[in-house]
Amino acid sequence: MSLTDAPLGHHVAYPDQYDPTLLFPIERAANRAALGLGAAAHLPFHGADIWTAYELSWLNAKGKPQVAMAVVTIPADSPRLVESKSFKLYLNSLNQTRLDDEALLRERLAQDIGAAVGADVELDLIMPRDFAAQGIAELGGTDLDALDIAIDTYQPAPGLLRHAPDSRDGDIVEETLVSRLLKSNCPVTGQPDWGSVQIRYRGRAIDRVALLKYIVSLRQHAGFHEHCVEQIHTDIMRACAPAELTVYARYTRRGGLDINPWRSNAPGVRVDATRTARQ
Repeated sequence: MSLTDAPLGHHVAYPDQYDPTLLFPIERAANRAALGLGAAAHLPFHGADIWTAYELSWLNAKGKPQVAMAVVTIPADSPRLVESKSFKLYLNSLNQTRLDDEALLRERLAQDIGAAVGADVELDLIMPRDFAAQGIAELGGTDLDALDIAIDTYQPAPGLLRHAPDSRDGDIVEETLVSRLLKSNCPVTGQPDWGSVQIRYRGRAIDRVALLKYIVSLRQHAGFHEHCVEQIHTDIMRACAPAELTVYARYTRRGGLDINPWRSNAPGVRVDATRTARQ
């Protein structure tokens, strides 16, 4: 199947019966080939796509509606990702579905999504009793957006990336840089995707002005969230060759879903899944 077969960009009827076939998988291989990356077994990074579903509802055994949020973590080495509108339609197909308990819902979600992406997924349910404990925090790091610079490039320009002018071979820094100016466009509908990005690295210092210009250069780029993060990671690695690099983006929600991919070549890295204020 191709993207033209996906529900994204088409008028579709919302389902009222549970239907796991609504999930529309997309192969990761084509985009990775365009970046010059190999098969999943030989990727130069690891990571995950963290989805937050804010509009999850079903019926209990007595027909009473239940609500929850779900956090779904899809490994980056899965052969497929899921198209977001199909994910929304799938979740909505549970609205009139009777389930005996939370455990059955969790099992069904993990099984269906895992089958679509071709890998085991992590799935956490956040029940109403835990809603008040859900926090909001910004991505940590030095804010690049305060830089007062002129920008005129709005298509991906990896040639902008470079080391800091005063850095030298052998000079090693370890820093975290953040920007809220990440924007790209859906490759199917052209709708804007807004996000914040965090870049953690160890190596020769990266020119911060050049990095911010590069981040903004994705502004008119057409690419899925996951693909954009992989492109950022790949471009920085090729231009600046840090010993360790983690790229983490948190995108604002659409249709009750946000997608938050991260990619890293550093062993043992984990990311904080707390949502940002814009999410």
